[in-house]
Amino acid sequence: MSVLKVACVQMRSGVDVSENCSSLEELVRNAASQGAEYIQTPEMTGMLERKRKNQFAQAQLQENDLTFSLASKLAKDLGIWLHIGSTAIYLSDKKLANRAGLFSPDGNLVAIYDKIHMFDVDLDNGESWRESSVYQPGETSKVVTTDKFKLGMSICYDIRFPGLYREMASAGANILTAPAAFTRQTGRAHWHILQRSRAIENGTFVISAAQGGDHEDGRSTYGHSIVVNPWGEIVAELENDEPGVLVTEIDLAEVEKARQKVPSLKNGRSYRLEKSEH
Repeated sequence: MSVLKVACVQMRSGVDVSENCSSLEELVRNAASQGAEYIQTPEMTGMLERKRKNQFAQAQLQENDLTFSLASKLAKDLGIWLHIGSTAIYLSDKKLANRAGLFSPDGNLVAIYDKIHMFDVDLDNGESWRESSVYQPGETSKVVTTDKFKLGMSICYDIRFPGLYREMASAGANILTAPAAFTRQTGRAHWHILQRSRAIENGTFVISAAQGGDHEDGRSTYGHSIVVNPWGEIVAELENDEPGVLVTEIDLAEVEKARQKVPSLKNGRSYRLEKSEH
C-alpha cells in the first residue's frame, strides 16, 4: 500500500535539554495517537542555544544523548518511524555535530545525517550566524530505504543547495526532508518557495518540520511546518509559529506519476561549462 500517514512536530525548543525532551514526548505521542506512522521533529530538537559555552556544557556523545535515547524509546513504544530533525552531538572540545537520526519502529537507530552546509551569514536586520564556529560540517548525504518509503535526509540551510536533493532523488528517494530552524526573516521570504522548488525539481514529497516563535536564547524562528507533494502543491501546513502537530496522509504513488509527466531525472545530461571573456 502506497499511502502513508506522516506528521511534523513543530517545536519552540529552549536552552534546557530535559525540558525540550518533555515537549518532544508530548507532541510525538499526540501525533502517534492520530495514526502517524512517520513523525519528524525540527532542527535542534534537543536544544536551541546561542552561547557556545552553554552548547558544549550540555551536548553529549551520541550514546549518552538524552534526545536520541528518548527517541529510541518512543519509536519502540509507539511502533513508529521517528525522525529527529537534528540535535547537538558532542564530537570534541572544539566541535559539535548538527546531527539527525532516524529511528525504526523497533527503536533502533538506522541512520544518522550530519548537516553539510553551514549557515554563516550576516543578515541586514543585524542578525549574525556562524554555525561553522561550533559545528563540524557533514560530508555524506543519506538516503534510507525502508519497507514503506525511501527517505532523503537533510537539515535546514541544506535546502538552498539543489544538487544535494537531485542526487538523493536520483538515488531513489521518494520523500525528501529538510527539518529546520529558519529565521523569521528568511522564512517569510523563502521558506515556501524553497520547499516547493525541491519537490517540483525532483518529483518527490518534501516534509519539513520547523522550530517556531521567540526562543529563550533570543532568536526568532518562522515555524510553518509543511508537507509538499511531487507536483509542488502544499498538502498540509501549520500556518503559524506555535508548537503543535501537523498530521496528513500522502500517497507515494504520486511520485511516479509526477516523474512520468515531467521526466527531468531521466532527461538530465552531462555537459561542460565554457567561459568566455571579451
